[in-house]
Amino acid sequence: MATRHATPRVLSRLRAVPGVRAVSSYRREWLARDLVAGVVLTTLLVPQGMAYAELAGLPPITGLYTSTLCLLGYAVCGPSRILVLGPDSSLGPMIAATVLPLAGAGGNPDRAVALASMLALMVALVMILARVARLGFVADLISRPTMIGYMNGLALTILIGQLPKLLGFKVEADTLIGECVGLVEKLAAGAVVPAAAAVGIGGVVLLLVLQRRLPKVPAVLVMVVLAIGAAAVFELDEHGVGLVGVLPKGFPPFTVPDVRLDDLGPLSAGALGIAVVSLADTISNASAFAARTGQEVRGNQEMAGIGAANLAAGFFQGFPVSTSGSRTAVAERAGARTQLTGVVGAALIVLMLVLVPGLFRNLPQPALAAVVIVASLSLADVLGTVRLWRQRRVEFLLSIAAFLGVAFLGVLPGIAIAVALSVLNVFRRAWWPYDTVLGRVPGLEGYHDVRSYPGAQRLPGLVIYRFDAPLFFANARTFRDQIRRLAKGDPPPSWIVVAAEPMTDVDTTAADVLEDLDETLNAAHVHLVFAELKDPVRRKIERYGLTRTLDPDHFFPTVEAAVAAYRLRTGVQWTTGAG
Repeated sequence: MATRHATPRVLSRLRAVPGVRAVSSYRREWLARDLVAGVVLTTLLVPQGMAYAELAGLPPITGLYTSTLCLLGYAVCGPSRILVLGPDSSLGPMIAATVLPLAGAGGNPDRAVALASMLALMVALVMILARVARLGFVADLISRPTMIGYMNGLALTILIGQLPKLLGFKVEADTLIGECVGLVEKLAAGAVVPAAAAVGIGGVVLLLVLQRRLPKVPAVLVMVVLAIGAAAVFELDEHGVGLVGVLPKGFPPFTVPDVRLDDLGPLSAGALGIAVVSLADTISNASAFAARTGQEVRGNQEMAGIGAANLAAGFFQGFPVSTSGSRTAVAERAGARTQLTGVVGAALIVLMLVLVPGLFRNLPQPALAAVVIVASLSLADVLGTVRLWRQRRVEFLLSIAAFLGVAFLGVLPGIAIAVALSVLNVFRRAWWPYDTVLGRVPGLEGYHDVRSYPGAQRLPGLVIYRFDAPLFFANARTFRDQIRRLAKGDPPPSWIVVAAEPMTDVDTTAADVLEDLDETLNAAHVHLVFAELKDPVRRKIERYGLTRTLDPDHFFPTVEAAVAAYRLRTGVQWTTGAG
């Protein structure tokens, strides 16, 4: 009997897994499209995976390990039908900034890989814990202006960091300014390798032209094939051009990363930053593609999907991953219908590693730099920055501050600054919210801002005041000072009606301020009146005991009711202007 009851529960839990649900609802007519899309996607996954691995300071092969495992992990646990996860240009510098200082001088590749794999596991842990705690809203901590600034700074950092590789030399520096100085010195010293520069610059130009003129052509694949052909025909390695070489054959075994205990602190800080950026990127991409397919975005389930992808990558010598808008767009254009597309891509990469690991041995390193540089250009949003300047200068300054934080302090401090600025901007708006006096405008229903309608009618002895924020410890004194200023008008009002609909909360600090304010106003024969106060807030005021001071008769359901009561008591008529 117990077994019969347990079986339906097990089946129910299995159906809750997105991958199982997708298999059970799969349609035969999707198969051909998913297979074709998987083949097309693989042509992008391989070169980008290797390029972004090097961007993260890791061997190119780890990009292929990462691409394979994260695709399989997301296919099982990810809710989106076609979203493609993998190594990402926005995460590469963050991974490098976390891992390379710990890897030490000389950059031991094995230690760097172990650290990056542990970083992926820690990102997975952060995502899974956030999923359990339903913290999907954390993605909203980075506002659009600060994200624009952060991405602009990231684009500049990637561009400057990849230019030496594009031109065939190396620059040893830890900061953007140091890299700029080193780049200029090397250029002045004539360190450019002409053959490398020709391949790199030609690759960038080719990618940009193909993406703009022939968007349906797989630009990265075309450039990579031509670069490999050029390396073979012109023997570019004999002219100082570095090549990828033969990749390790086969697939890595399940591995628990071996790191030191004192590495966990710095890795934790990096994992938190990467998790926030990855989640924000995934939610935005998932929203964009879900709108096209009629799906709903489930932020908490996306966290589980990202966690599973990072978990799978971390145990097989991979590094942290995020969503790729460009790869997802390629899959969509190729006809992808489900995550089988990603599974096909992963399978083809495994076959390549097992059967033909030397396929990309002649791929020039400057070609990989070209892939990364073009990807960095797509991160930048110069037009968005200009739009912020025209539309809202405060948010433009926030964007510039985030940009400077990334450019001059580093990628990890930059994401911390971006989050902090977003939170501070929210706090600033609540601290100094918009407030105004309202009046009646003939021909318009309700009561309106006298700044927008200077000729609005008012009632002598009555001021209608609106404060567009909840009352809490940071803005309670601002509210008090504004009410006191209104109470000292000439002539002073006898009623100040607070249009309280925007007040979604009153905390204990604000309650104390209200009590003192009401006593001060009563002594000056001015009554503080509330209209449209929400019931939960009204109950809080009663629980705080404020009705000992605030007259219960001075609470009205609407502004109209408060105005009607005042006119009934005084018999005054509407006057134009300040009246």
